[in-house]
Amino acid sequence: MAEEEGQAAGSTRQDEAAPAQERNWPRRSLVILAYFAGWLVVAVPVAYNAFLTAERDSIIAGHDATVSPSLDGFATIDLGAYLPNVRYPTGSPLGVDLTLGKTNVGSYEVLLQRYALIGSNPDGEIAKVIELMQSMLWASLLEGALIGLLAPVTWRVIGSRRRTELAAALTGHRATLIVASLAAVVALMMAAQTLWDARRDIDPVVEDAWQPIATMVPTGRIPEQIIALEIQSGLVTSGTRRLIESAFNSYQISTEFYRNIADHAPRLEGALRQPEADETVALLVSDRHDNVGMDPVVHAIADAGGASVLFDAGDDTSTGEPWEAFSLDSLVTEFGEYDEAYVVPGNHDNGEFVPKYFDDAGFTVLTGEPVETSDGIWLLGVADPRSSGLGSWRTAVGISFDDQAAQLADTACEADEAGERVSTLIVHDPNLGKGALDRGCVDLVLSGHLHRQVGPDAVSGDNGEIGMTYTNGTTGGAAYAVALGTKLRRDAQVTLITYRAGKAVGLQPVTIEVTGKLVVAPFSRLPDTR
Repeated sequence: MAEEEGQAAGSTRQDEAAPAQERNWPRRSLVILAYFAGWLVVAVPVAYNAFLTAERDSIIAGHDATVSPSLDGFATIDLGAYLPNVRYPTGSPLGVDLTLGKTNVGSYEVLLQRYALIGSNPDGEIAKVIELMQSMLWASLLEGALIGLLAPVTWRVIGSRRRTELAAALTGHRATLIVASLAAVVALMMAAQTLWDARRDIDPVVEDAWQPIATMVPTGRIPEQIIALEIQSGLVTSGTRRLIESAFNSYQISTEFYRNIADHAPRLEGALRQPEADETVALLVSDRHDNVGMDPVVHAIADAGGASVLFDAGDDTSTGEPWEAFSLDSLVTEFGEYDEAYVVPGNHDNGEFVPKYFDDAGFTVLTGEPVETSDGIWLLGVADPRSSGLGSWRTAVGISFDDQAAQLADTACEADEAGERVSTLIVHDPNLGKGALDRGCVDLVLSGHLHRQVGPDAVSGDNGEIGMTYTNGTTGGAAYAVALGTKLRRDAQVTLITYRAGKAVGLQPVTIEVTGKLVVAPFSRLPDTR
């Protein structure tokens, strides 16, 4: 009986507690809402101010550059003291300011020609700026969220008892003093923000100086997609005007030339061998030498041929310097959706910048150790050990060329003995893979460097094994180390390599002639080397 009475009493207490909790719920909701409001009041202005005062240093269009947000709805580019600034509407209230610094160029004529080529395929640079803006936005939101916590946390830490004591201690004079101090702080913050906005807003005099590009270049010579571009006319002289007209002429020629080729590329599908269900197609590029205009063309050819893997045999740049990041930006933007991309830097990519850039972008930089792809293709490759500039000279850096070739051959033969035979050796210079072929330790050597197609040729190894060697032409249509220009300097080339069960079974070169004509070579079946 006593036990039953105890259970009944406990049940009664629970029943009484439930309505009490229900009665407290509105109050708790109001408390939570008050905490959230306190957080929001601090977090929003802090995040807003942090975003508008943020900036990031990067490399844009071959320049050291500073990128910062604005609220004028324009992407504004500060070209320095001797060239007029330009701006383009973003289509939203949010804008961006790009201040360009130093670069590696010999004259303003060459600089504007570079701008024209980059402008013909700006997706890589646009993607980089968007990424930087997103980075600043997320960092500002995080800063605002964390600082915003100070208000509710401080309120909670003080506690209701201490808050009551503090309130009781506030005389009329003290309360007035505190309110006045807070008002002064708010006024100072608003004044600082106003000064900042005034500094970042365009001065009315400067505003009047912005003119549509059509007022400086005959309208018929301006492509429709950039008709909204505006230029700051204050620095425009007759000489500058001629430079601008020349640059836009180059831009139009370059844009039309490469766009027409890219538009024709899908029609190659009937001429290109299509992969079977159990086959993988890799796209081989080499010696782009900064020609970003070719990247959409190459991508269109790859799509027409069913490629899903990228092999890059090097010389994406001309000097390997950071100012050439625009070339790497373009390649990564075009092929960033590929699940796999493999790169060996060439002699013109020598240094830390190019391999680090590709590594950060998620491309696999081959470093002299065998790598297996998701489709079971064993790859081996390494950067060219030599360093070159804009000339034809090559200087060994670190390990010698011959020692590097011997080391590659040793690695390939060790893998063969271990039952993991290298299916494809990717090198920049074909001579770097000669030792591995001569010893019969690889099935296929892919390379570039020569700016012309060589092969495919069979090589009988010392052990009786047959290997194949193939050299791709210059994907950028480059003469020596230079491909920048309104059109190709020489015939360009890419090659599609078909794999089945991890082995190359054939390849098909596609040549882009200097006239813009696309020429598809017959599919070359590779012999079973084993």
